[in-house]
Amino acid sequence: MEEVATRLASRYGAEAETWVAEIPNLAARLAARWGLRLGALFESGASSVVLRCEWRDGTPAVLKLSLDLALVSDQVEMLRVFAPTGRVPAVLAADAEAGATVLEEVRPGTMAEDLPQETLPQQWGELLAALHAVAPPQGWPRTLRGRMDEAFARIGTRLSEPAIGARISEAAWQRAIQRCEKLLATQDKPVLLHGDLHLGNALDGGPERGLVAIDPKACIGDPCFDAVDYVLDGAGHDGVAARCERVAAACGLDGDRLHEWSRATAPMAAIGAITYNGPGLEELVALAD
Repeated sequence: MEEVATRLASRYGAEAETWVAEIPNLAARLAARWGLRLGALFESGASSVVLRCEWRDGTPAVLKLSLDLALVSDQVEMLRVFAPTGRVPAVLAADAEAGATVLEEVRPGTMAEDLPQETLPQQWGELLAALHAVAPPQGWPRTLRGRMDEAFARIGTRLSEPAIGARISEAAWQRAIQRCEKLLATQDKPVLLHGDLHLGNALDGGPERGLVAIDPKACIGDPCFDAVDYVLDGAGHDGVAARCERVAAACGLDGDRLHEWSRATAPMAAIGAITYNGPGLEELVALAD
């Protein structure tokens, strides 16, 4: 768990180490309460720890734990809103005060990036069609504008890092903000978006179910946004322009707007490529410029 504690501490500070140390006791209490059979550590990210488990009726499931109680509460709400589509994991149990949820384990669960690329655009289109058909709940407070304002403010602080500032200029960052503002100001027929639909957040649910989306950050906005991370993944592979054309056609989206979204968010993707030594950096930097 030392690696998990280090990862979470980068976001939540020293309290993460104390919280991680308590995970075995917390998981045991929740297992006794909900009748779970606990398994091994499944994965962990920047905000959560996930353990495999078995629901009381034998259903394969995962126990997701997080320090961020508001995040847990929000994601449970979002998953329940999208639940009628069958395109998100079912929520089996939740305790917002404990920062815990039990979700069905998506099977076979292969990440979209590891699926056959020739069939993925069509599958992505079917996923978006299902998610975007959900009517936004009355008074839904989260918008794509708010999501982008937060992302530009948070990620923009990293321009001061030498490795990032050497590739992404302040001028390029400001151009991205302006492009984003233009797109936000011209949104037509906004929908309820997943809001964070990259290739690691879409899993294979099997031939009858199709792709299943995890970890939503649901907000209301331009339907093109839920395809832009998939398009940017074309950098260093088949190319952003070619990927954009295929994805727009498969998803029934405006190809020009989708390409503009890729230009507006390319600097963020470039920062990710610099941070994790990902492919396509040169193409992303050129797209941002």
